Amino acid sequence: MKKARLIYNPSSGREIVRRRLPDILDLMETAGYETSCHATKGPEDATKEAARAVSRGYDLIIAAGGDGTIYEVVNGMAGQKARPALGIIPCGTTNDLARAIGIPKSISRSCDVIKRGKKKRIDLGKINNRYFINIAGGGYLTNLTYEVPSKLKTMMGQLAYYMKGLEKLPSLHPIRVKMENRKEVLLDEEIMIFLIANSRSVGGFEKLAPQADLSDGKLDVIVVKKANIAEIIRLATLAMRGDHIKDPLIAYFQTDYLKATTSSGEQVQLNLDGELGGQLPCVVEALPGHIELFVP
Repeated sequence: MKKARLIYNPSSGREIVRRRLPDILDLMETAGYETSCHATKGPEDATKEAARAVSRGYDLIIAAGGDGTIYEVVNGMAGQKARPALGIIPCGTTNDLARAIGIPKSISRSCDVIKRGKKKRIDLGKINNRYFINIAGGGYLTNLTYEVPSKLKTMMGQLAYYMKGLEKLPSLHPIRVKMENRKEVLLDEEIMIFLIANSRSVGGFEKLAPQADLSDGKLDVIVVKKANIAEIIRLATLAMRGDHIKDPLIAYFQTDYLKATTSSGEQVQLNLDGELGGQLPCVVEALPGHIELFVP
């Protein structure tokens, strides 16, 4: 029998994984996996446990939690020579990656995706010495995901992000950013935010990067140029329909390599899959087909 390691966030999804743990282990056994589990205990614990699971030769690693849990698990797997397949049980607030792939939020149905055994190789993004599976970004709005308290996310779900966003809007100001690929400067101006997407679904917006493909070897870059509050709200409304990329305040392009720097003298934090990811400057690369993922 093959071996699986379940790495789960006990507080995700109103603690549903902890309550349903016997069911998950039973479902994995019927799928042909002898499954052990590990409850995360703090920041980067999932990364360390995923690295241990790789070194111990597990056939499957299952990340049960939100996008942050998946991010940590991926960072424990990426870059290693022999990487097991990855399964996802989405139990977070937005579940962007699961939404993009079509993995259902139901625990039993997401376990069925693993049981059916269909796998697909997908790209990762590498930014400096870290990896992301869905989204990287910089600018003041990207701070939202780690400024919202975990208890508030548990209680209110995605509404907690919207409340925090409205609170921060009046304090937003532009930063000067230069972006270049291996051949030319792509952008050098004041911007509000930049996002580097691997999938179409970001922050609950299902068409934020409408041309993105998890297996095309490229990353999609969305930049919001200098704008006022009214324009930002208008762009957010357009983004719900995927019409924002036609707006003159948006720069949208695809690349497999990007260097981003700032000359504003400010410390610009990076956000990777909803977690802190260092600061500018950064070098971003696409890693084609780096992870094998169970898909519907």
